[in-house]
Amino acid sequence: MQRTRIDSRELIARLKLEPHPEGGFFRETYRASGNVTRENESELRSASTAIYFLLCDGAHSAWHRIRSDEVWHFYAGDPIDVHVLDANGTLVTHRLGNALEHADTVFQAVVKAGDWFAAECRDEEGAALVGCTVAPGFEFSEFELAAPGALEARYPQHRELIARLGSKP
Repeated sequence: MQRTRIDSRELIARLKLEPHPEGGFFRETYRASGNVTRENESELRSASTAIYFLLCDGAHSAWHRIRSDEVWHFYAGDPIDVHVLDANGTLVTHRLGNALEHADTVFQAVVKAGDWFAAECRDEEGAALVGCTVAPGFEFSEFELAAPGALEARYPQHRELIARLGSKP
């Protein structure tokens, strides 16, 4: 099976991707017209949103969290690692990729609401096109980048990984 090489510059132009604050490039592709409210809140929000997300040129997705569950979907390119830290400090790494080509990968992975997470290409020179679906829908007002040093202090057992992916390259 032939692996699809990604021409990141061509994809950025064709998919109209823009730089993302956490690193990489993105474009929102879907925002549900239906609205929901969170329990004990009155603010309406989209029921779901979806984006294209491209990691390339050594970029990574810096540690961040959101208030909704996020499903990652693999589309093309090289495998990526999605590292997730839960409130107890348990680290889980989802290896996202073409599961038909790489037995140690999955096509989809879920990051639970409130968990800290970061992503990187397994190959520093690799590129991967993925998608992220968020429900209830993503809002930048609920996006939180990790403060420098805060996660390392809270989870010292993962200090090296947290520091390596701690800021936008």
